[in-house]
Amino acid sequence: MLRSMFSGVSGLRSHQTMMDVVGNNIANVNTAGFKSSGVVFADTLSQLTKAAGAPTEVSGGTNPSQVGLGVRVQAITQNMTQGSAQATGKSTDLMLSGDGMFAIQQGDGTFYTRNGSFTLDADGSVVTNDGGYVMGWRPDANGNINTNGTVDRLVIPSDSVMAAKVTSEADITGNLDNTLNADGTAREVTTSFKAYDEQGNLTTVYLKFTNQDGDTGTAGFQKGNTWTATWATSPTATTWLPAGSINFAGTAGPPAVADGAKATGTLAIPGTASPTGQDIAIDVSGLTGYVGTTGKSNVEGNGNGFPIGSLTSYSFGTDGVITGSYSNGYKQTLGQVAIATFNNSAGLRKEGNSLYSVSTNSGAPVFGIAGDAGRGTILAGSLEMSNVDLSAEFTNLILAQRGFQANSRIISTSDDILQELVNLKR
Repeated sequence: MLRSMFSGVSGLRSHQTMMDVVGNNIANVNTAGFKSSGVVFADTLSQLTKAAGAPTEVSGGTNPSQVGLGVRVQAITQNMTQGSAQATGKSTDLMLSGDGMFAIQQGDGTFYTRNGSFTLDADGSVVTNDGGYVMGWRPDANGNINTNGTVDRLVIPSDSVMAAKVTSEADITGNLDNTLNADGTAREVTTSFKAYDEQGNLTTVYLKFTNQDGDTGTAGFQKGNTWTATWATSPTATTWLPAGSINFAGTAGPPAVADGAKATGTLAIPGTASPTGQDIAIDVSGLTGYVGTTGKSNVEGNGNGFPIGSLTSYSFGTDGVITGSYSNGYKQTLGQVAIATFNNSAGLRKEGNSLYSVSTNSGAPVFGIAGDAGRGTILAGSLEMSNVDLSAEFTNLILAQRGFQANSRIISTSDDILQELVNLKR
């Protein structure tokens, strides 16, 4: 009788644990990034009352007789499947769609989470709601990110300023109609581009192309292959400074579109006279010299510099790259979120506050880029919800209740039998 009572007690304890696990799952049904748990039961050691017998020449073998001593909780497993997405519209809310975890530095330790409810602190650091730092990679001075380097705290400073870029190159594209004017005079074509100095001050540079071929044929149909280029900071300047000359391949004679070719030659504005204080190389490889009637020239210029800009907004890409948009119209990389993967993510240890820590059976974290090497992609403005299945949990709730109830009946029935034994002496 005592053995059956102890079996019943073990059943009560095991089903109470099952109730605890189910209750915790249901309580966290709306916890972002929560992963549900399940209980696995196993029988305990069985007592051998009769050993097994081997077959003989005159009789068959017999199986052992054993009486079980109850049940125990063999494991509480973690269900690491994907939770559903919930749109929040908050730019710092991040959801991982697929494998991996966000890395969080809190105190002296590093933890991991699927809860991507992040925000910014007073220093611009990306943090959890409990103040843990979100980890990733910061760009170098040139805006490049080394994802093989050590992870660090991600920072998006609101006072971030993009330094001005000095104009060092300009591209000239379009077509220079390789004919003279109808009156036989040299044709002039003017274009311009914006140039910035180290302080971001803007100067418009005007570039004038002049056809150098003389009037040696029919006016308006003269083939002009050679052009000189001069520059000034005003379209009405009285003095234009030399910038160089260019040439087009082709044959003399009547105009033919087939004769038009890419420009060759080098143009430049020397730093001693340049409004930026530095040399400006002018690329004319995008110019063509197709011949035609008057007015066919269409030339445009574009410099590579830009003014100082302040951060106006930022966004997270699917690969975790944080891109800042600046008031000067340009964008710059501010950092990249690191995603950690484990050989056995179910082996991680829950630490509360939706955080996990490394255990001896989870494996070491391997950091990488979202969307790469099997890692999930990042969806900004959304959160991953709990993967708790309420219909399954309510079913488990009934099973735990009935299991607890049945085991309590074992104890009460065993007690009744013991009472009968006590009453035998009366």
